[in-house]
Amino acid sequence: MKERQSGVLLHISSLPGKYGIGSLGQEAFDFVDFLVRTKQRYWQILPLGPTSYGDSPYQSFSAFAGNTHLIDVDTLIEQGWLSYEDVDGIDFGSHPTEVDYAKVFISRRPVLEKAVTNLKTKGLPESYYRFAEENAFWLHTFAEYMAIKESFGLKSWTEWDDEHIRLRRPEALADYRQRLADQMDYHRLTQYLFFQQWQQLKNYANENGIEIVGDMPIYIAADSADMWANPHFFKTDEQGRPAVVAGCPPDDFSAIGQLWGNPIYDWDAMKADGFTWWIARLRESFKLYDMVRIDHFIGFASFWEIPAGEETAVNGYRVEAPGFELFAAIKAELGDLNIIAEDLGSVTDKVIQLRDTTGFPGMKVLQFAFDPEGDSIELPHNHTNNVVAYTGTHDNHTIKGWYEEEMGDEARDFLDLYSNRKPDESVNQAMLRLLFSSVAFMAIVTMQDLLDLGDEARMNLPNTVGGNWIWRMTKDQLTPQVEETLLDLTTTYRRTNKKLVEKKH
Repeated sequence: MKERQSGVLLHISSLPGKYGIGSLGQEAFDFVDFLVRTKQRYWQILPLGPTSYGDSPYQSFSAFAGNTHLIDVDTLIEQGWLSYEDVDGIDFGSHPTEVDYAKVFISRRPVLEKAVTNLKTKGLPESYYRFAEENAFWLHTFAEYMAIKESFGLKSWTEWDDEHIRLRRPEALADYRQRLADQMDYHRLTQYLFFQQWQQLKNYANENGIEIVGDMPIYIAADSADMWANPHFFKTDEQGRPAVVAGCPPDDFSAIGQLWGNPIYDWDAMKADGFTWWIARLRESFKLYDMVRIDHFIGFASFWEIPAGEETAVNGYRVEAPGFELFAAIKAELGDLNIIAEDLGSVTDKVIQLRDTTGFPGMKVLQFAFDPEGDSIELPHNHTNNVVAYTGTHDNHTIKGWYEEEMGDEARDFLDLYSNRKPDESVNQAMLRLLFSSVAFMAIVTMQDLLDLGDEARMNLPNTVGGNWIWRMTKDQLTPQVEETLLDLTTTYRRTNKKLVEKKH
């Protein structure tokens, strides 16, 4: 039996702050303190990679790089890489509860360029050279990719006009490296700044008994350094473009399924290579996080493959994946890993077998539970110890939004009855009580649900572009009452972080 514990899901971009988007600065350290005061063990976040079109952290230019939007400006000022004059009067976006990604994209680049210039002028610290050496296997390729991509007006590599650099021919690479040396330096150095700040935050969290739960998308973006550098690991056409793309089949939630558009792995090629790319990806992830949630874990058993050019997922088909061999190879190389298997969706016997063989905990989401006619596996009385229970995920309504916008009267009545909801009790209170009282060893509440927010705070609406990933918390929303609620739930249902208790003695 795993010991009971709990945590909060809040992405870095959703933290408060004055530069248009949450960052790795003081507000992040303050949030760790909040988790300590409420006796949590985990802070769960979304992927940290650089975001591309649509601002989704699940569509990144790299499986290894960090999102430079999250670099904290005040920290750079404290370090002497910037001055307050460098940022005075710049419009980073002024909406207190929303990220304006267009403004962030435009306004942060010249600020970070100044920081990079100052770094180079004053002399690069020894820690930079160590970082560059330790991360050489991805850093330089990423810097090349981004610099070349920018030189082609930010087009994806499959659309670059120069075939020689598209195909990474040595003479073309040498030419671009020479011409774009400064731009490549910019991307290397901003990665250094990102990871320096991230490590400081993680160290602070760990020293205070808080562990970080990261999130790993199963797929990567076609528009990424990883695919440009490793096209042989993907199913491509003669031009190197994705021949098939990822998604999920039609179901009760969507008659057309979901068309994600990510390239599909050539699992035969990966297997022949000893799954080295995946081993490297997991190894690097566990340098950043204490636990990793793998999104769409079911894709390691089988996946939905859709011919490129389709407008929906309807004409896709299911293909088997070598999940057992993959995780055996990972375990042989890296040992036992602290992984959460996101097993939501079409869970086949093979998925269950793969999850049970690895021993990874699966997920339960309370918003999927309340079918008044059925006995859903998501209902708390059907939970087991080795699962992670959530009110909802980044793809769901908030509890309040779900109750008001999606649930029918019968489902609402069933929820009220099941939770023994009192007349003066909000649906949020009832749901949080169910979550924390579950036998699941780990309970994770989204910050939006803890704050009792409606769908104005929803993080993502799948299959849509625009208006997603923008929600931010304000500092004044973290009231003493919110703290008290979380602390009461945590202590009442015996989820107190034992590490914090031990630390006091």
